[in-house]
Amino acid sequence: MEEISILSSRAGVGASGFTHLRRVYDSGAGARVWNRPFSVVRFNKFGSGRFFSVSSPFDSIFRKKRLSEKHCKRLISKMVSSEGQAVTADVTSGTMIFEPILEDGVFRFNCSTNDRDAAFPSFSFVSSSVRDTPITSQKIPLYTPTFECIPGQQVVKLELPVGTSFYGSGEVSGQLERTGKRVFTWNTDAWGYGPGTTSLYQSHPWVLAVLPNGESMGVLADTSRRCEIDLRKESTVQFIAPSSYPVITFGPFASSAAVLVSLSHAVGTVFMPPKWSLGYHQCRWSYDSEQRVLEIARTFRKKGIPCDVIWMDIDYMDGFRCFTFDKERFPDPKSLVKDLNHNGFKAIWMLDPGIKNEEGYFVYDSGSKSNVWVQKADGTPFIGEVWPGSCVFPDYTQSKVRAWWASLVKDFISSGVDGIWNDMNEPAVFKAVTKTMPESNIHKGDSELGGCQNHSHYHNVYGLLMARATYEGMKLANEDKRPFVLTRAGFIGSQRYAATWTGDNLSNWEHLHMSISMVLQLGLSGQPLSGPDIGGFAGNATSKLFGRWMGVGAMFPFCRGHSEADTSDHEPWSFGEECEEVCRLALKRRYRLIPHIYTLFYLAHTRGSPVATPTFFVDPTDPSLRKLENSFLLGPLLIYASTEPAQGLDTLQFSLPKGIWLSFDFGDTHPDLPALYLQGGSIIPVGPPHQHVGEASLSDDLTLLVALDELGKAEGVLFEDDGDGYEFTRGGYLLTYYVAELQSLVVTVRVSKTEGSWKRPKRRLHVQILLGGSALLEAWGMDGDALQIILPSEEEVSELVSASKKQYRTRLETANRLPDVEEVSAHKGAELSRTPIDLRSGNWVLKVVPWIGGRIISILHLPSGTQWLHSRVEANGYEEYSGAEYRSAGCSEEYRIITRDLQHAGEAESLALEGDIGGGLVLQRHIYFPKDAANVFRIDSSIVARKVGAGSGGFSRLVCLRVHPTFALLHPTESFVSFTSIDGSKHEVWPEVGEQFYDGDLLPNGEWMLIDKCLGLGLVNRFKVNEVYKCLVHWGAGTVNLELWSEDRPVSKQSPLRISHEYEVIKIP
Repeated sequence: MEEISILSSRAGVGASGFTHLRRVYDSGAGARVWNRPFSVVRFNKFGSGRFFSVSSPFDSIFRKKRLSEKHCKRLISKMVSSEGQAVTADVTSGTMIFEPILEDGVFRFNCSTNDRDAAFPSFSFVSSSVRDTPITSQKIPLYTPTFECIPGQQVVKLELPVGTSFYGSGEVSGQLERTGKRVFTWNTDAWGYGPGTTSLYQSHPWVLAVLPNGESMGVLADTSRRCEIDLRKESTVQFIAPSSYPVITFGPFASSAAVLVSLSHAVGTVFMPPKWSLGYHQCRWSYDSEQRVLEIARTFRKKGIPCDVIWMDIDYMDGFRCFTFDKERFPDPKSLVKDLNHNGFKAIWMLDPGIKNEEGYFVYDSGSKSNVWVQKADGTPFIGEVWPGSCVFPDYTQSKVRAWWASLVKDFISSGVDGIWNDMNEPAVFKAVTKTMPESNIHKGDSELGGCQNHSHYHNVYGLLMARATYEGMKLANEDKRPFVLTRAGFIGSQRYAATWTGDNLSNWEHLHMSISMVLQLGLSGQPLSGPDIGGFAGNATSKLFGRWMGVGAMFPFCRGHSEADTSDHEPWSFGEECEEVCRLALKRRYRLIPHIYTLFYLAHTRGSPVATPTFFVDPTDPSLRKLENSFLLGPLLIYASTEPAQGLDTLQFSLPKGIWLSFDFGDTHPDLPALYLQGGSIIPVGPPHQHVGEASLSDDLTLLVALDELGKAEGVLFEDDGDGYEFTRGGYLLTYYVAELQSLVVTVRVSKTEGSWKRPKRRLHVQILLGGSALLEAWGMDGDALQIILPSEEEVSELVSASKKQYRTRLETANRLPDVEEVSAHKGAELSRTPIDLRSGNWVLKVVPWIGGRIISILHLPSGTQWLHSRVEANGYEEYSGAEYRSAGCSEEYRIITRDLQHAGEAESLALEGDIGGGLVLQRHIYFPKDAANVFRIDSSIVARKVGAGSGGFSRLVCLRVHPTFALLHPTESFVSFTSIDGSKHEVWPEVGEQFYDGDLLPNGEWMLIDKCLGLGLVNRFKVNEVYKCLVHWGAGTVNLELWSEDRPVSKQSPLRISHEYEVIKIP
């Protein structure tokens, strides 16, 4: 059968501007016309041979119809042959059309009916048909988005009332309230990310908007493609993504919690976690032998520090081959896990998607036999470099591949696996500029997922689908146990299958502070089970940093300590006795609160309610609460933490939300632990501080903390079941509602109602009535019986509160505080060199680390919200060398601060520093923001002869000043370097070239520019041509170096080497 493509002169043009084609198939018996509309490739040329965007001409044809293998091969062929074709279309714009879906207050918006029909199936919705099926409703939307469709892109804008605050957008770093920020949904291996990083490991094209009146609404761009979420304009949400996709709005509803419940009806609730997974998890890259694992486990029990889980990172494998064990270091994993389980520990093991490309390796052989690998555009398996070396990657978009993976997981569980950790599943690929596989790769997806598409369609959901396959494999292994899967990459809806963590963070105070907002943002985007690597993954924590982080981390929904290879040990006892005690107190707090936390997760699983929420949830009409970043709620429990090194609980200044908030502790008050408050009108259940969840028994004493409201009433709930399995879905549980009421100075605490088939356990009930100032009244009884407590007189209550406050202060004063182990010199320059320095202007924020090479580790452009440079402390960033050799002297020495001025010699702010590079030479650097050019920052660098001996004629060794900035590529495939050479020739340098030198007449004529087409921005680097003899472009994995080299010569006191240059961001039309 021959296929013919016809552009119909009668074809309509949808609101997306896509021309419709007719497909004509010649079967020999006359042509048959298929009129289904589909997108045509449209390119917007940007320079020679480069294009702004590509929308495959074959995307939509196969959205609704399952492809045969023959058709998929034809698609691959067409994708290859269609490159370079261009079809122009008119730009269209207007107000989006809507229809009610799901439930009252939820609306689907599309640009047109044609665009509605052309939309891909939904990955976010539990059932795509729910999104596609209108309902009858009398409501109409209060706020309607507008759209503009330009070639290949759909721009959606929703304007809301002035004073609206924005949250959500999933896994994002930086501030809690998102106004002024822009991010891109493109799952990225983002080691050591910073507050300005715009693409992390997960994608949630979702915004939660809190209106000025306290009502809330949610906005979902239901697309799996790369999506720009632009919140830079006040009270305006803007999405930009490839056409065509629907936008779903939820509300406005009375509260943010109501919006999240409605969202859960669409995207699903969090899986019900096994109770043990809410304990503390200890991880390390890597505990490299079973002896080391058992040593860690024994130490936890010996020191009385609660813990439930030990994690095995990638080094347990045989040569990084998934589903294998190193025969020398982990010879008997089943026996190891048996020992761990006997001591109350579970074992979680890592599985990556990269499968070693090696015949004879059973996973590779079975996968190749079943044709499960992601393919290149030519139809052969894609091979990329990851930990095992050359790897192939399962195509989880196919049900047969997910079933194949699930069967491997099922067999893997039999080796003694309690949980599975999916890492590197963005998917990350080494030695690639994009840090992932090519977007031209082919996935033979199931028809209900969108059919056969290139990688750009499935990239953001690759991790979700891997987590789904892993989850399903664990269920196959044992239907009576709840799977526990942790995934690094994900998409909105991933919570149905897996927990997550906030990726490879840094061991510093900024990341401690940021971890609170990141956990909250994930919760506000439908993923309540998350937490950071406590103590920081990369770098060495100090005692104070680790202890403080454990204090707040013990209150997060997911609680795990983790650190990378080649860092110091990061177990709770690794930082001295003071830190060990703080960690012990913090984790005992968590284990006391597990009955409350477990109840919150039952409600999240069954009702879609949030677990950890920002403080503004208490009173969304109070604007002062909307930007609080060092406090959060677990239900009615308020946690206030200090994230500043010099500020402990005793000096922490904060104001509580309106209403009654009663402080309490467990006799564990410490200046390095958070403050705890219970909201008036609430009851929360707590239990004993067991060493692991498995120690708990239904007969344990049950404690209820009671905080009465203004009317003398309170209520709360407790969920209990087996802690694992699915009997709770068949009624095998006990859900108890407790109430307290004050009448005539008597507080009565009783059960108001129950749910579930379980009988109440026979146990003692311990009721504590909070009075404020950590004072309380307590009484004992039997659970299920009404318990009455007589309140003392006001005078007696006042005396109790006063005495309790005195004891509280005494505990704070006598506590063994966490030491600050960093040495502080009396010399001002040395002191400053141990403190990261922020240089700020109206347009820029630079972060400088003087103590290692004087490097710049962050360059943030404020007007565009773009972080052009972000690096780890000890490598990359902006460096300077004193020779042509890579990382020659100058990049690692400790620099001394010469001057740091807020205003000096016409500059808004400046920093001068120098480092001794040996041989009587120093490398000097002056960084400043000129007053007469606020949009730029300048760097004047020089190699100066300070003590060159007379025997050398006053001249130094041969040196070369080499400026080596490593810029981050937010969109590697859409970025290039552009310049005009001295001879007038024009150049565009793309990542494919790898590395290229330019000198002589080809040297850039005083400036060159790094262009990001997706952002529409260029970073211009200007320099003095007479100082620069050579320029180097080097493309790395998600990075590019734009180097400036001086001439290569000796220097004297009279003839230093200098390079003066500046940076500016400009808009690219």
